[in-house]
Amino acid sequence: MRYIFILLSISCLQACGQKTNYRLIDSGRCDGCEAVLEFGDRKLNAVDTLPLFEQTNPKIKVFGTVYQPDGTTPAEGVILYLYHTNRDGIYPKRGDEKGWARRHGYIRGWVKTDQNGQYAFYTFRPASYPSGTEAEHIHITVLEPDGKYYWIGSYLFHDDPLLTDRDIDKTPRGGSDGVLKLTKEGNLLTDRRDIVLGKNVPNYD
Repeated sequence: MRYIFILLSISCLQACGQKTNYRLIDSGRCDGCEAVLEFGDRKLNAVDTLPLFEQTNPKIKVFGTVYQPDGTTPAEGVILYLYHTNRDGIYPKRGDEKGWARRHGYIRGWVKTDQNGQYAFYTFRPASYPSGTEAEHIHITVLEPDGKYYWIGSYLFHDDPLLTDRDIDKTPRGGSDGVLKLTKEGNLLTDRRDIVLGKNVPNYD
């Protein structure tokens, strides 16, 4: 009987999973890092298409590999949360938003790296805020499989006239400054950004 109980307990741990202990690392200037947890019961994939992609130009594809802190080993199961403005420079809403969608709007999505640490997302190039004082950007938050989550520097665009040296982090979180140099690939503009978990993130360890 004890043997059967042990087998059942092991099966439950494997099938039911264990509750993740989510931990925000060095929140700093993070505006709603908790939104990375709002994917609910949806099945996340290594590739995602954000809302309004089909209707909006210019269309872009961003891809890359996420690595373990050693900078070499691919990191599987890492969730990246992404959101940005529309072509008017605002975070559009439908009116029924809950949680952080009330701030971030509905142009948002989640990708989960595959066994090779790879991810990709399709979206369109956002506009700067109506004030015209801040460079175009796509926000990103990282959620690691062990529950650590934190922001890293936004995706930026090298040909954005509003982009200044002040916007480009010299010791970038994630190991990349996030500045995209988009190149034409069919009807898409594409570039790569690789990410190293915990790189230059204060209090990561």
